[in-house]
Formats: sequence, structure tokens, C-alpha cells
Amino acid sequence: MAEPTSPTDLDLRLVRCFTVLAEHRHFGRAAAHLHLTQPSLSRQIRRLERDLGARLVDRTPQGSRLTEAGETFLPLARSLLRSSAQAVSRTRAAARPSRITVGYSNGMIVTAAVRELRRLHPDAEVHAVHVEFTDGRDALVDHRVDAVVCRLPFRTEGLHVTVLYDDPLVVLVPLDHRLAGKESVTLDDIADEPFPRIRDADPEWSAYWRLEPRPGGRRVPDGPYIDHLEDKFEVVASGQAIAVSPRGRGTTLRPDLAAIPLEGVEPSHVVLATRADDRSRLVADFRKCAQSLIPPKETPQ
Repeated sequence: MAEPTSPTDLDLRLVRCFTVLAEHRHFGRAAAHLHLTQPSLSRQIRRLERDLGARLVDRTPQGSRLTEAGETFLPLARSLLRSSAQAVSRTRAAARPSRITVGYSNGMIVTAAVRELRRLHPDAEVHAVHVEFTDGRDALVDHRVDAVVCRLPFRTEGLHVTVLYDDPLVVLVPLDHRLAGKESVTLDDIADEPFPRIRDADPEWSAYWRLEPRPGGRRVPDGPYIDHLEDKFEVVASGQAIAVSPRGRGTTLRPDLAAIPLEGVEPSHVVLATRADDRSRLVADFRKCAQSLIPPKETPQ
């Protein structure tokens, strides 16, 4: 390795590439997440290794693994990125006290609440940005957003969480499935059905959407791995697995799926989350807007 540079010379873009690769443990998936080609990502990692004077990643037939140096650098890299994001956010907030960024995850519609906040604060900068379904908490903690509308479960310590509405769950099956056409199903009805798995998903999140643990500790049969939430609809439609979804979500996107009400399980909780120590008037006003304008519309009978 070449002589390492000073720590102050580290390129944060390279550090982020490393943390994404460490999360996915696969150059192809990490490159897709970063909207890069695999060769470009490999060059970025090599540059970072050269700057640090240490090899961080080894390629394996199954993907990639961190070296001992990589495992040591990973928590430091995440802390560095978090500190950088907080420094930018807090500096901008001090310079522009009338600014808020609202995040929303898959399937969440915040337009009416954002419009109302703009009407109440015409001189404020109000932005709305999409965040990945598993990224709501990190986006808040890293100060990339000031409020986020998303679904539980996720870790809520240090956050102010307001439940906006509950969304009943349905079971998604292909139209030719044995359960298609039933008025409702229970966990017993789907006990032997495989459920898809999302790689590197948060265990609590994965357990919720796979309906684990099942009564009696029965193991849920494993369906195919998927890399993105939207892929589950294709997996279900092709007959490789079934899945659960908030009411109306799957059938809105895929007319080749049947959605059957699932009895005896907790509904999905749609929430607004903010940082617990955020005393911004814009955040407080957006919470009021969200509570009045983000409940679901009644489903036609």
C-alpha cells in the first residue's frame, strides 16, 4: 500500500461507498444501490484503501467480506458520515431557520400535508424527499430529513413517534392460488406457505412482515431472496411465495394478484417520526398537518 494520507484528506464519498458495500457484502448490489457500475465502485474502494493504507475488503465467490481492518474502520466510517451530515444540517438550520425536509417511504403520500405547511409558512423552504422503507430512522438521525412518514416497526429510541393511522394487512396470492377468492384467511390457513426474504433486512422488520413468530414456534417456510421490496409482487405473481401487504397496496400495483384480508394479526401502523429533541416550529406544525391530512381515504365498498 502507498503511504496513507492525512485523515483530514479522506473523501466522504469514498467512505459512503465503503459503508454501502459493507452493508450489502456484494459489489453488484452495492453498486446498484449507489447508482454506479461495479468497476467504478471497485475503483472507489481501491482509492479509499490507498488513502487509508490498509486493505478493507476481500472478494469471495459469495460476494465480499471485510478484512480485520475493514471491520475496525466500519463503525468509525459510519460515525464520520453521521457527524458530517449533522454538521451540514445544523449549519444550514442556523443559516436558514425556516427550512424543513419531509421524508416519505414507499406508498406514503404526504402531498396534502406538505402543501398545507407551505400555505401556513409561505416564506419557509419545505422539501419532500423519498427515503427507502428501511431507512427512515437513519435518515432522521443523520439529519437528512427532519420528519418522516413511514411504517413501523423500527427502533424508536430518541424519536418522537405519532401514529397517523392503522392499515389492515392482507395476504397476497396469485389469482390461481388455492386461497384466492376466500373472504378472509388466518395464520393457520397459510402455515405451510413460503414467504420471501429480503437480504440484510433488519431482523425486527423482517419478522413483522413474515408474521414471526408463528403460534407454537412453527418455522415459516422460506421463499426466494429478493433485493427490493417491490420484487415481492413479482415473486408472488409467479407463484414462488405468498406475502403480506397493507390493504390495497399489492392489488393497486398488480392486477394479477388477489388480496385476502388477514384475521388475527396486528395492523400496520403508519407513523410520523421526528427527532425527540427537535423543537422546530415547522416540525410541530407539520405534525399537525400530517395528523389532519394523512389519514387514509375510505375504501369504496
